[in-house]
Amino acid sequence: MNSILKYYKCRDCGREFPISETHYLCPDCAKNWKAGKPLVGVLEVFFDYNSISRTFDKNSVDWNLFSAVDPRYFPPFPVGNTPFFRASNLSKKYENLFIKFDGLNPSGSLKDRASFLLVAEANRLGESEIACASTGNAASALASVCASAGIKAKIFVPKTAPEAKRVQMKMCGAEVVEVDGSYDDAFALSIEYSKQNGVLNRNTAYHPLTIEGKKSVALEIFEQNGFEVPDWIFVPVGDGVIISGVYKGFRDLKSAGLTKKLPKLVCVQAEKSAAIHNYISTGKYSDFLDATTVADSISVSCPSNVFMAAEAVEKSEGFSILVSDNEILSAQKKLSENSGIFAEPAAASSFAGFLKSKGIKTTDSIVLLITGNGLKDIASAEKSLAL
Repeated sequence: MNSILKYYKCRDCGREFPISETHYLCPDCAKNWKAGKPLVGVLEVFFDYNSISRTFDKNSVDWNLFSAVDPRYFPPFPVGNTPFFRASNLSKKYENLFIKFDGLNPSGSLKDRASFLLVAEANRLGESEIACASTGNAASALASVCASAGIKAKIFVPKTAPEAKRVQMKMCGAEVVEVDGSYDDAFALSIEYSKQNGVLNRNTAYHPLTIEGKKSVALEIFEQNGFEVPDWIFVPVGDGVIISGVYKGFRDLKSAGLTKKLPKLVCVQAEKSAAIHNYISTGKYSDFLDATTVADSISVSCPSNVFMAAEAVEKSEGFSILVSDNEILSAQKKLSENSGIFAEPAAASSFAGFLKSKGIKTTDSIVLLITGNGLKDIASAEKSLAL
């Protein structure tokens, strides 16, 4: 085990747990939690940041210093190192506008990062099966990474998930259970299956390593931006784990003394799936009933990591913004036409949020996090062509 790792820590009560053991939620804080409700007692990984500070070398970067699983357990799957580039044709007003395109991960989305770390953890524990719930991308990612490591993937996915994503996970050998219900229904079924069969569960935020896996995109942005923290990062938000991971990555960098600032994080949600935005705006949580946005990857009635996502926005001094389905589809088309990047609707929502935002200085450095490939959902792209 990586000697720089210290412990899991409950973000609600502060209780610490050994990093060498399998843990999901804090048993004290989550003793009354039921699937279908926002997670409580979410665990975070803490490191020996002083040791990282002494060891880190910008001339020979080793991001494994921030890995919660020893690299010897990594599967043979080339995740990360995705393109980061100046989007000079997207805006003549903002010269420091950049795209981080995670649609070029092997399965086509940022979700590969979390699945990669969970499969590494399965290798460490000697587990032969992983279960998860997904609207599509997390499932495709898990199926792909599991295939590379010879591990069974059991996936619960709504029947409404785009066909391309369902085909992708089946092609990779996953056992797919198509749920006649929502993502939240699939989430509950996958946890029940994991408990009954004693298999590892990859559900986002439920397993703390999903946040750790997704934080790797923040570490890459930091390096690719010349070891400078951008002023703003626009993030598509559904269940709140990606924005939590981005925040955790930059917070780890700050804790290790590698930067003194955090980027301001912008939570971009679809108007038809706005539970986290509403919580940030009002301080009161309620499920978003009948989440039916065209951006299926961020379509969630009960976001699992709402509280950490809200904290990420607040502590980074960012904000939250809503975009309509038409604004998402329009941004998807404009992004393709002016950058060559074909993003699925959920991924294009970060650009839609940027286009709608006010008060950002033209001299600020801005990153659009594009989380998924447009080939994942051709049917929605055809709708954008009709606008």
